[in-house]
This record gives sequence, structure tokens and C-alpha cells, in this order.
Amino acid sequence: MAQYEVNKTVKEINERIRTGKAVVVNAEEMIAIVKKEGKVKAAQEVDVVTTGTFSPMCSSGLLFNIGQQPPVMKVSKMWLNNVPCYSGIAAVDAYLGCTEPSEDDPLNKVHPGRFAYGGGHVMEDLLRGKAVHLRAEAYGTDCYPRRELDKDVTLADLPNAIMLNPRNCYQNYNAAVNLTSRSIYTYMGPLKANCSNCNYATAGQLSPPFNDPYYKTIGIGTRIFLGGGIGYVIGEGTQHVQKPQRNERGIPENGSGTLMLKGDFKKMSARYVRAQSIIGYGISLAVGVGIPIPMLNEEMAWFTGVSDADISMPVKDYGYDYPNGIPRELARVSFEDLRSGEVMVNGKKTATVPVTSYKMSLEVADKLKDWIEKGDFLLTEKVEDIPSF
Repeated sequence: MAQYEVNKTVKEINERIRTGKAVVVNAEEMIAIVKKEGKVKAAQEVDVVTTGTFSPMCSSGLLFNIGQQPPVMKVSKMWLNNVPCYSGIAAVDAYLGCTEPSEDDPLNKVHPGRFAYGGGHVMEDLLRGKAVHLRAEAYGTDCYPRRELDKDVTLADLPNAIMLNPRNCYQNYNAAVNLTSRSIYTYMGPLKANCSNCNYATAGQLSPPFNDPYYKTIGIGTRIFLGGGIGYVIGEGTQHVQKPQRNERGIPENGSGTLMLKGDFKKMSARYVRAQSIIGYGISLAVGVGIPIPMLNEEMAWFTGVSDADISMPVKDYGYDYPNGIPRELARVSFEDLRSGEVMVNGKKTATVPVTSYKMSLEVADKLKDWIEKGDFLLTEKVEDIPSF
């Protein structure tokens, strides 16, 4: 078992939060503290480091219940604003995926693949207090005789509304370019021909999993900022890579860990849950996620001292290689280089374009910091590890 000069517990940190004595900094601020004071003193001085990201997270959605009204029904098909929901769960439970497009999307009829409205927009509309049109069908049974339902509903009308996201917060990801001679349209955004732009994701030094690369404190049961409300980590997300290749700081070299998250949708805010129409690709949802990292020891201080210069990402071709399953790495660039606005790929200077908002990611980290400093948010200990070795 590792021996540390600094040893704190979550219980002790929570007591400092309750009494207003906790020292809380965001991940950007922690970089300078670790650099100046060293990891041991930083761990002694700081109690919590807040992280944040605000990025398109396609594997997100809404688990909801519409309630019953006489005569009762067992829904087999459901639509919200003509966006199909999955209803094979229970009588009036359904799941709305953020990427599901509307069946009558006018833009898609004119330009196939260029969706203008979908599940993410329904979610944002609900958070903004708008009414959405509910249409449901059923085959009818003796105990559930109703066959049709047609009405407008608001978020307040839904007995239950839970954001349930199977895969959020990628620990690292590709930077995307296009080596073909035509522009292409991807989930990373439009990529111009001949390697003219390089699009990249994640919040770098602010990103939650970069600040706890081995999931020492993040696990099942971790309380988090989710969409402007409080949520929880409920496990590793889909496509989670357990044993990625890492650099000397423990940072994965490629796309690796992911998180499965849930939270009370009714307590979220449209500022931190925003629909996105990605031209030529489809619908997504930008979600704000902030995770507090308790400074239990100097190892955690070292991890949270990570900077953009410590993070590298692979540049990959989305014109031919990616769609054909070829994992060729064209270049390796630091996140610091990506944020500079220009990188070298195949000997060519290429403009960089973020699909994650660093400004909003910092706002998420600072919002969580404010909650903790005011005593409105206490940390939780994970009840089960997320695999990382």
C-alpha cells in the first residue's frame, strides 16, 4: 500500500466544507499551485479541485414516465414532437435518445443527413418550460385498454424525468482531419478537404478524467454537477477501455475511459443542456459535467496539476481511414498546441477547431466550486471502483 505524507479522508473534507473552511480551487488554478508549491504542499493546502467539461455527448438521453389517465394504457410506440422514443420498458415509461431525429424533419427531406430537430432539442425545449406534443399508441389489453393518447405536455407534467447517459466524458479522443479532396461531414463537425482544418474535443486540463486518470476518487456513487443540477456516476460508460496506453503522468494516449451518468432532469438548466444540429451528421447534445476531486494525498495533487502541455492526442483521418476502420495515426499533438489555433499534420500547417467549449467548461468547474464553498454540495465516496488497470 502506498505511503503518503498527506492523508485526508472525504469525511474530513466534508466537515471542512460544512464549516466553511475548505479550500476549493478549479483545475486550471491547481496547475499553478502544484508548479509553485509542489505536490505535497499543494495537497496540504487544497481540499477540493473542481473539474468541468461542456461538450457534445451523443450517448445521452431522457428516461421518463408520462403517468396514467383513465382509461390506462401500455404504450408500444411514443413520439415527443414527432421524435420517436423507445417504449419497450413498462406501461408508460420511455427513453428519448438525444440523437434521434424527428420523423418529419423538413431539412432532412431536402438534404438527407442534415437534421435540424431531434431528441436533444426536445430535451432542451422541456428544460425551457415549453410544451411538447405527446403522441402514443398501444395495442390494448384487458388491463390496459387505451389505444391512443394525443396531448401537449411540459416537464412539470411528467411524474419522473431522469437524465440517463450511457457514455459521457471520454478520457481522451481523436483530433480529426480529412485527407480526401472533398469536404465531409462528421460527428466531429465539418472537415474541409486536403487537411484544411483539425477538429478536436475534450476540455483538456479542465476535463474530469484527465484530473483523475486512474479513477482513484471517481467511481460508482460519485456525486457530480450534471446539466446544472446534481447527478451521480453510476458506472463505467459504454466503450470504456480498461487498460489504455498511458504517458508518464498516467494520461491515456488515445480514447479510453468513459462514464455512465444519471441525474434529476427536472433540476437541470438549459444553459448546461443544449441541443446541437451537426450539419451533415445529425443531432447531439452538449452537456455540462463537473466532478470534484478530493485532495486525499499528494498523488491526487500531482494528478490534478496536469496541464494542456501534458496531454497529447492522436490526429486521425476521417475522410478514408476512420470510416474504413483503419487506426492510422497521422501525428501526435499536445492539447496546448491544439488550443494555439494551429498544428502541423503531414508537414502542413492546419487550423484547429474545438468542438468543446473551454469557456463553458471553466464555468462548470467554477459553478461547482461555488456550490462547494457555500456548503451546498458535499462530496461522496465511491462505493465501487471503475476499472482502469
